[in-house]
Amino acid sequence: MNELLTLAWLHQAVIWLLAPALLALIAACAIALAEAGLALGERLWGLRRLAASGDLLLIQRVARHRLERADLLARIPPMLGLMATIIPLGPGLAALGQGDPSELASAVTTAFDVTVLGLVAGIGGLVVGKLRRRWYEELLENLEEEA
Repeated sequence: MNELLTLAWLHQAVIWLLAPALLALIAACAIALAEAGLALGERLWGLRRLAASGDLLLIQRVARHRLERADLLARIPPMLGLMATIIPLGPGLAALGQGDPSELASAVTTAFDVTVLGLVAGIGGLVVGKLRRRWYEELLENLEEEA
């Protein structure tokens, strides 16, 4: 009986994680969109300004910071999407076992939706990170050739 109480508490704690994971995924999609806009501005104006400074250490520091941000965006949302995919499936399968297939259908729909959110944000981070990495490598190579 004590083991059942522990498992019920654990199950409820995991279910409580769904709402924060959903909010984090929505925020990650917004951040991915903002990062894409920042990367566009960076490409059109920011890289020229950095190059004009001629400060290799500054450029390396800025590049590292921006690449780390994009790398986190590429990695964390897909993990959150997976977590938020699995969470509703437990209660959905339990409801199916009790003869309520509509609850499972709702859980599967939620699971697919959050998977897509995680992938969208992750893809955005991956694309921005790859582009930024190429841009900063080219910028640093050009500055080193000039020096």
